[in-house]
Amino acid sequence: MDFKSSDTITGPSNEEVLPHTATAAVKIVIVGGFGVGKTTMVGSVSEIRPLTTEETMTQAGIGVDDNYGSDSKTATTVAMDFGRISISEELVLYLFGTPGQERFWFLWNGLFEGALGAVVLLDTRRLEVSFDVIGRLEERGVPFVVAVNDFPDAPQHPMETLRRALDLDEEVPMLKCDARQRASSRDTLLTLMRYLHSLTVARV
Repeated sequence: MDFKSSDTITGPSNEEVLPHTATAAVKIVIVGGFGVGKTTMVGSVSEIRPLTTEETMTQAGIGVDDNYGSDSKTATTVAMDFGRISISEELVLYLFGTPGQERFWFLWNGLFEGALGAVVLLDTRRLEVSFDVIGRLEERGVPFVVAVNDFPDAPQHPMETLRRALDLDEEVPMLKCDARQRASSRDTLLTLMRYLHSLTVARV
């Protein structure tokens, strides 16, 4: 393509430029089953316009994808979501949301590479999906926290009941969150960072 002298080439907006004070970047993965709110969390907390790979759901997925509890969804992530948030002037988190439908889980291996930690988003309407999600993280040795996303019609259970159902170790943090709210999503990420820091200190 030939550019004319009058053509204007624009770069990223001021909001998308990496802060000049940033000295460390950390890769975080947000995982969970279909419809648990991964794309919503990345979008709510990202300080840049998030990159999404959502596609319209079609008849081809009927009988293949388990959409129970998310019947109203019309689109699904087929590769990943990507966003960025500055935790401090020096520390920046790169956020990667994984596809939730099991037929796309083969993409998770690449997304896990280089990840320092993960957030497991939980929907209490489909608790059984989280067993495989958590198992994959444990197999790869990726530290994680579990965030119970607040869906209006989801059954409410005490945290300790959920912990026992998921067979989680006591040291793995669990918290409630609302993936639609920036402050709640940020608090979830801060909980993960504090947990990762505690693991680092324990190894010293």
